[in-house]
Amino acid sequence: MARIDETRPFVPVKIAVLTVSDTRTLEDDKSGTTLSERLLAAGHILAERTIVTDDAEKIRDRVLSWSKDPQIDAIITTGGTGFTGRDVTPEALEPIFEKRMDGFSEVFHRISYDKIGTSTIQSRATGGVVNATFVFVLPGSPGACRDAWDNILQYQLDYRHMPCNFVEIMPRLDEHLTRGGKG
Repeated sequence: MARIDETRPFVPVKIAVLTVSDTRTLEDDKSGTTLSERLLAAGHILAERTIVTDDAEKIRDRVLSWSKDPQIDAIITTGGTGFTGRDVTPEALEPIFEKRMDGFSEVFHRISYDKIGTSTIQSRATGGVVNATFVFVLPGSPGACRDAWDNILQYQLDYRHMPCNFVEIMPRLDEHLTRGGKG
């Protein structure tokens, strides 16, 4: 079973939070606030936080820009994963994934199923790697953000998590590229 190895040092991860919404502002963005508060409480660094509208080009441009920033190790998006006409976050980001993270979606849906049953199929949560930066694409509800952080991300973004975690492989994500001191 997974565990935290207290003999290993905690390594803070620099995380950017992107909310995708046509209607939210930073003041009323409950999902982005949920993620920001949780990552800060865990000891990580909130590298940036912003909101973009449900526009595939704007979403992709923001994530690509952040993925090239050496001050950002991981990106979490919230919103735009449903099936309405404005929900375009997976379409914006999956084409730029260098590697898909199918397991993230599968585990997220397993956790979500325990909470909301078959309604979990209305989310297209996904994850991948863009420019050697982890990208996690979450639904726009605070509950979904809590579930993803509390049950997956807080562990995988903790260097002490055993038997393995994303932090220990961050320096190797770009073995085929030049990372430019990122990591």
